Amino acid sequence: MDAATSFWATPLGWTLATIGGILIVTVGILISLAFLLLADRKIWAGVQMRKGPNVVGPFGLLQSFADFFKFVLKEIVVPSGSDKVVFLAAPLITFILAFIAWAVIPFAPGWVISDLNVGVLYILAISSLGVYGIIMGGWASNSKYPFLGSLRSAAQMVSYEVSMGLVIINVILLAGTMNLTEIVTQQTGWIWNWNMFGGGLETLPTIVVMIPMTIVFFISALAETNRPPFDLPEAESELVAGYQVEYSSTPYLLFMIGEYANIVFMCAMISLLFCGGWNPGFPTDFLDSWPTFLANLFYFLVLATKIVFWFFMIALVKAFVPRYRYDQLMRLGWKIFLPSSLIAVVAVAAWRVFAVGA
Repeated sequence: MDAATSFWATPLGWTLATIGGILIVTVGILISLAFLLLADRKIWAGVQMRKGPNVVGPFGLLQSFADFFKFVLKEIVVPSGSDKVVFLAAPLITFILAFIAWAVIPFAPGWVISDLNVGVLYILAISSLGVYGIIMGGWASNSKYPFLGSLRSAAQMVSYEVSMGLVIINVILLAGTMNLTEIVTQQTGWIWNWNMFGGGLETLPTIVVMIPMTIVFFISALAETNRPPFDLPEAESELVAGYQVEYSSTPYLLFMIGEYANIVFMCAMISLLFCGGWNPGFPTDFLDSWPTFLANLFYFLVLATKIVFWFFMIALVKAFVPRYRYDQLMRLGWKIFLPSSLIAVVAVAAWRVFAVGA
């Protein structure tokens, strides 16, 4: 072991490497969010036969950065009757929780900040904490409209977390692990090895369950992140912005960054759990002769392409699906998605036990 390798094995080296990985992931996500937000607006404009942002920078590419500086340079207005500490802490909590969930996301073989054996459990725990930032923001505003909006948003998130958790159980049953890297590795090879298609020829009959569950997870991700057609907290009859109505400037920006980071995170989860992660859907034996970095870069680009595809699908849903009423939202979550995901868990578990062996 040479001196450089031995240094990274020391506590100081490990700490520096971890901090470096965190910075790379955080900065990468922030920059990608700027262009994905622009893409979201351009897709929406294209469906409505408009041009969308096209003035700031070539083809409008710098529009998101201009919006960023606009929010940062505006004055922070805190309502006089609010709980100022909680009011400012709420967007920070939302922002931080949206990013620490990425710690267990494997972007390529070995490219992960923390390869936890209970990575799926960690993600479920972090996503459930996201409700607190919204509740705190609505309550601290000391106004009935933000408070009611926060309650509606929290009820919506909790309702769809249940069905999402049950859908993920199907993936855990197929993979036999909660480690995201191992879940992706088991989907190596041809496209029918993806969990969306049953996770391999041995479990191919479960495709009749897994494709509908992929759709359920996708729709639940829309509701979990308050995206149209489930953006009920931002669609009050008084035309206020739900729990965010009292926020402006940088605190509002933190809420928005947290929301979009969660959207992209859900796209990553769909790609990892159901669509093979970094696996392109065909054998990659030709990568054995490549340098490790270039091979991992290829895998990373495959995963990034899948994330962009699912973000494109979410943007299209925003563009042409009409908004649900709140009672329709709750009925869909509790009366359709919850029973169907429970039945799916029983079906996949029965297949694993009685057909192919646990």
